Amino acid sequence: MPPRPATRSGLLRDRDFRLLAAATAFGQLGDRVVFLALPLVAITLLRADAFQVGLLTAATTAGSLLVGLPAGAWVDRVRKRPVLIAADLARALVLLSVPAARWSGLLSVEWLYGVALVHGLLTVFFEVSYASYLPHLVGRARLLEANSTLSAIRSATSIGGPALAGPLVGGFGPATTLVASATGTAASALLALAIRDHEKRPERPGTRPRLRREVREGLRFVLAHPVLRATILGDALFNLSLAMYQAMLLLFLERELGLDAAGVGLILSGMGCGALLGALSATRIARRLGPGTAVWLAPLVTCPPTALIPLARPGWSLCLAAAGLAALSFGGVVRVVAQAGFQQSRTPDRLLGRMNATARFVSWGGLPLGGLWAAPRAPRSGHRSPC
Repeated sequence: MPPRPATRSGLLRDRDFRLLAAATAFGQLGDRVVFLALPLVAITLLRADAFQVGLLTAATTAGSLLVGLPAGAWVDRVRKRPVLIAADLARALVLLSVPAARWSGLLSVEWLYGVALVHGLLTVFFEVSYASYLPHLVGRARLLEANSTLSAIRSATSIGGPALAGPLVGGFGPATTLVASATGTAASALLALAIRDHEKRPERPGTRPRLRREVREGLRFVLAHPVLRATILGDALFNLSLAMYQAMLLLFLERELGLDAAGVGLILSGMGCGALLGALSATRIARRLGPGTAVWLAPLVTCPPTALIPLARPGWSLCLAAAGLAALSFGGVVRVVAQAGFQQSRTPDRLLGRMNATARFVSWGGLPLGGLWAAPRAPRSGHRSPC
């Protein structure tokens, strides 16, 4: 594919990229609503305790550990866009099962565990296909701008999603709110379906290697590359810590600070503000410092303010929680944008799915482990210090 001008305005003149961006907006909006509404179903409707919320967090992210590596090898064998469309439609149906179970009297914590696990498994296939499809759609010369633009959209939805979810949960209940999330996910699939780009099916060798052999090839490629290896292992440690606080964050805001759903959504919108600012700044920062430096310097500078979060109390000091979350999100998005372009540009097309899946397996594998680590400790140490 010949290189195209690497400008954000040039990208937005591309019809297919605009459709992908719109699909990203709707899909991410749905995901942000899930992030708030699904735990609130457990907390407010089923009166789940800290241990159960920790298990729910682990179930949500366990898919990367369970199917991450084979998903990448399989995605490398097929066209990516049909996979992400099918995964989105299936995720919408899974989410609709929660209000259906609520209305029929079947809803339980165990039901939520199943929904979280299946939704997470489908998300693995969606994310691996999405990340592997982007270089084909925009060309490698425009990856930094494309990732920055899509991260800005994701960040904007992290402001609007919680702000929208809070009133919806307050007015209709968390289970019914998941209908809105499923609608956004289905809209994402329909927009991706409208893309006209003719993605070619990957070439099939005369003798197709076994899936296990292809998985090993992807692992060897990532582990043999010193920079890919270091950034992915760094992500794993970051996500391990992230999951510990995420497992207890909603309990902390709802039970210790006494916030209702709208208040929780407002605090989480502060996280989105930091993410949006990070996405808008990421390309400039990565070009000025270099992508490699931006990957480690951004979180090093912005993670310490997260110590403000457990200091928050009812009243004006709630701003401490919002500020800590905003700083964390700013650094995280700058790191993700710089790192994603670096990884995609240095990986051959035939290995993109396996590289993305290996990165997700290792780095996202810390999320369920963090949730499982926090779950049994929260009842003893409290929601302010889950680990």
